[in-house]
Amino acid sequence: MLDKAFKRLNEGDTLLLHSDQGWHYQMKQYQFALKEHGIIQSMSRKGNCLDNAVMENFFGLLKSELLYLKEFESMEHFKQELKNYYLLL
Repeated sequence: MLDKAFKRLNEGDTLLLHSDQGWHYQMKQYQFALKEHGIIQSMSRKGNCLDNAVMENFFGLLKSELLYLKEFESMEHFKQELKNYYLLL
């Protein structure tokens, strides 16, 4: 995922990547790769699910309003429907 994301970055992009405190997000190699590409790492506080509440709510709505209501013919069809959903926000 990171390698694909790195390829899409444009010079001057400022990104923030938020995650939980999973062991893979705490690995020095992972943190170095983010830093090397100018990505700011954000992790939820230990034992505090409220840090992720806004994103969890968003993805819950996305799934109930889009993902569970449609059958997608292809990944391209899903991407188009996702763009349409975003435009409605």
